[in-house]
Amino acid sequence: MAIRRLDPILIDRIAAGEVIERPAAAVKELVENALDAGAREIDVVLEGGGKVLIRVSDDGCGMSGEDLTLAVERHATSKLPDGDLFAIATLGFRGEALPSIGSVSSLNVATRAEGADHGVAIRVEHGVKGAVAPCGQARGTRIEVRDLFRTTPARLKFLKSDRAEARAAADAIERLALAHPGKRFTFTSTETAGFDYLPVTEDAKGHLARMSAILGKDFEANALPVSARRESVVLEGFIGLPTWHRANGLAQHLFVNGRPVRDKLLTGAVRAAYMDYLPAGRFPALVLFLTCDPHDVDVNVHPAKAEVRFRDQGFVRGLIVGALKQTLQQAMHRASPQNGAAALGLLAQAQAKRQEDALASSLPVIESRLPLPMPAARAGGPRSWTGAESPARSVDWDWRISHARPQDVEPSALDIAGREVGFKAGFAESPAAPPRDSSGAEAPGGDLPPLGFARAQLHDTYIVAQTDEGFVLVDQHAAHERLVYEKLKQARQSHAVERQILLLPTIVDLPEADVERLAEAAPMLADYGLIVEPFGPGALAVREIPVVLKNGSIPALIRDLAEQLQEDERALIPLERKLDHLLATFACHHSVRAGRRLAIEEMNALLREMERTPGSGQCNHGRPTYIELKRADIEKLFGRS
Repeated sequence: MAIRRLDPILIDRIAAGEVIERPAAAVKELVENALDAGAREIDVVLEGGGKVLIRVSDDGCGMSGEDLTLAVERHATSKLPDGDLFAIATLGFRGEALPSIGSVSSLNVATRAEGADHGVAIRVEHGVKGAVAPCGQARGTRIEVRDLFRTTPARLKFLKSDRAEARAAADAIERLALAHPGKRFTFTSTETAGFDYLPVTEDAKGHLARMSAILGKDFEANALPVSARRESVVLEGFIGLPTWHRANGLAQHLFVNGRPVRDKLLTGAVRAAYMDYLPAGRFPALVLFLTCDPHDVDVNVHPAKAEVRFRDQGFVRGLIVGALKQTLQQAMHRASPQNGAAALGLLAQAQAKRQEDALASSLPVIESRLPLPMPAARAGGPRSWTGAESPARSVDWDWRISHARPQDVEPSALDIAGREVGFKAGFAESPAAPPRDSSGAEAPGGDLPPLGFARAQLHDTYIVAQTDEGFVLVDQHAAHERLVYEKLKQARQSHAVERQILLLPTIVDLPEADVERLAEAAPMLADYGLIVEPFGPGALAVREIPVVLKNGSIPALIRDLAEQLQEDERALIPLERKLDHLLATFACHHSVRAGRRLAIEEMNALLREMERTPGSGQCNHGRPTYIELKRADIEKLFGRS
């Protein structure tokens, strides 16, 4: 078959498939052009998910008639004045957005340059260009895209629902709005909710306000500021607390020189930084801006400019991982306040359920009392009872013989009138609590530490501590597990793991495959003070253990390590992460178990250690180690506010 040149319109439609794969891509290209034109306000309107209509209006610099003629030609742009592809400082540069959109839609462009007497307009009908004509137009540009993909039904066939396409377009605008807080963005759609993001200041406070408007008002309460610089590369933004995570990575917004990207290098660096803090399958919420010399990054490696390539990828990755880890460590014991809000929600639901059950159970009783029976005659003559008065309560009634009395209160705790004279409720007052005056108020200078002082232990598992603003409920096993894990990491880094030689080696029976894995990992385990070696077929001998594990179950630890190595082998996890997984397993076996009764001094020691330990707000598996309830929230539960 002979080779021939393709029709120019067909070429444009093929190019459009690379750049404009869905309405959201067209919206993104047009909004980026508006930003490059210096627009302060950008308005987007969609109908039919963008398939029927896309209208983007801006108050940017506009174009002259000559520029408008070239703007709808392929490979024509004003964004490469010197033709240097390695110094791109704008969002758009390829010169393909308008001609690509015009080849698969009915495109109308009206624009007016600053200082011009009138505007000019052009129409491109599915690749066929019209002439430039004068029109009425305010300063700026208005672009209308109608009947998108009408001439390419295969592309139209694979689009999602109108609502899904509209939501994707809104997401694209919101990503650009995050990078430009000083601009106003409005969005209107017939299929999904719109928005109007007013301009804010360009400083950190303004950026955080715009982020909270887009990611939700809870983001501000859970955000940690990030600021790092290494040579000419700057990283700034906000990252969410590890205890405030998401089921997917859609809340991760990464920008390179103001351009929103979804780059594997950057997302991998984020995942590595949060590795010790998040549960499996969960993702952090964050907004990060990476700024570098345009010569050090190639933004032309993806048709939609969604990926980039750095000159020194290891350098950039190290900066991101180091900055995020340092920020998370500086957060120390801080956890998401949403955990307390979730607990209050559960309490409110339980309270409402109890009230409903009580009301439902009381209805039959009320019905059985109607009509009221006549009381029996008493000495002194007959007496009628109309129900307007209630029968007198017997003075001989004693609450102590009631089946409904509190089971954890000794009968002698209250007198016959029900006045409290002392009780045994299963908790002890903290001797380490700050001094109080005779009225029970805090004495001057008695400020409580962040996690307060222990007041009680519930079910030998949870520690209740009073703080200045309320109280915290601590999971003792999860908290101690994180503390031990951090100590083991420090010991590993300093090569100072203390060992203990066993008088008699512990022999653990295992499948042959597990014995082989552990034998292969023996040098790595030795760095943690665990010395193992094969002991015949299907057995492993443990000769030395870390001192911190002297009270733990060695066989259980070995079996867990074998299981962990098997999972890592399937997932091909890097060595660094494999080491951290082993440390986490060690820590879990040494931690204070749920069900162990602690003295008040032990509880307070655990709280103080949590305040000094980075990341103690969540355990090694990413779950919160404590929740905090404010006094005002508690008062709401009891109707006191």
